[in-house]
Amino acid sequence: MTHALHEHLATFDAAAWRRAVEALAPSIHEIDRTATRIWFHFFPLDLFRRLEDAPDEDAMVRKLGLMGNWRLREQVDVSHRFLFAHRYWPQVKTAIQAAEPPFPDDLAALITDVAHVATRRARCDREMLLSITAVGLMTLRQAGPEAFWEAPGHVHLSARAHARSPHQILARRAKDDWQGPLGFLRGLHKRWTVTFDENDPDATFPVITGQELATAAQTDKRDYRSRDIRCIPNEGPIPVECRAASCGTCWVGVLGGAAKLSPVVDRDERRRMQVFGYVDTDDPKPEIRLACQARASGAVSIVIPPWNGIVGKLL
Repeated sequence: MTHALHEHLATFDAAAWRRAVEALAPSIHEIDRTATRIWFHFFPLDLFRRLEDAPDEDAMVRKLGLMGNWRLREQVDVSHRFLFAHRYWPQVKTAIQAAEPPFPDDLAALITDVAHVATRRARCDREMLLSITAVGLMTLRQAGPEAFWEAPGHVHLSARAHARSPHQILARRAKDDWQGPLGFLRGLHKRWTVTFDENDPDATFPVITGQELATAAQTDKRDYRSRDIRCIPNEGPIPVECRAASCGTCWVGVLGGAAKLSPVVDRDERRRMQVFGYVDTDDPKPEIRLACQARASGAVSIVIPPWNGIVGKLL
C-alpha cells in the first residue's frame, strides 16, 4: 500500500509538515529532538517540489547553485544515520510499507499511528520512533514508492555506535575536554573537540577557544574530497569556499553544544542564512549555523549537510 500512502502524503504541503513536526517535538525522545529538526532543514519539501515542478530541473539546479546530493531517492537508508533512532530504521520502514488506508487527515496523527505499529516490531517506546517515522514518511514523499521500496532498509552504524545508549550519547555531547590540572590557566588557549560524525570515532578535529569551526577544520588534512566533491583538498571535512558568510557552503547542523557557540550576528550570519534559505529563526544559537561564523567555547557535535546552494528566494 506504499503507493496509496505516497498519494496521501502528497496532499500535505511544507507548512503542514512543519506544524506536524512542531506538534510532535515534545513527544520525541530528547536524543533525537534536535536531530529531527536538523534533518527537516536538510531536506526541505519546498525545494523538492520546486525542482520537481521545474520545466528544466538541470537549469533550476544551476540557477540555485546546488552542489552535493539533495535528492532523497539516492539516500533512502542513509540520510538519517545521525539520528539515534536510525538503528530502528528496518522496523520503521517495514511499518511504513505495511500501512493501509484509511489514513488520518492529520499528519501528526498519521506519524503517530505508524510509529505505534513500529514499536511492536522494534520493541521500544513510541517516543523513540516518532522522529525516524516522521523522517521515513518524508523520505517516502520525496523519494517515491519505487525507490523507497527498493532500498534494502539497512542500518549504517558501527557495532560500537550501535551499542551506545541515549544517556551515553547525551553525556558525550555535553562533556567538554579536560584541560589538565592547570586548565584554568590556559585561558584562550583551551582546546576542544569538534565531532562531525558521531558514528566514527576518528571523525573529530580540535578547535581553540574563540576559533571558527571552519577555520579549525583546516587542521584536519585527511582526504575528504574523495567522499565529498565539495571539500577542498587539505581543508578539512567541512565544505567551504569564502569563510566570510558569502557562499553558504559551510552550513552545519549542531547536534550538541549549540550553547557553546557564539551567538548569531544579525548583519552577517543571520541575514545570509535567510538568503541561502537554510533557516529563518530569531534564536541566537540555533541548530543550523555557518561554520565560518560560529566560534566555539567548548566541545560541540555537528553534522555536515549533503548539499548547499542559494535557495532562500525560492523557499
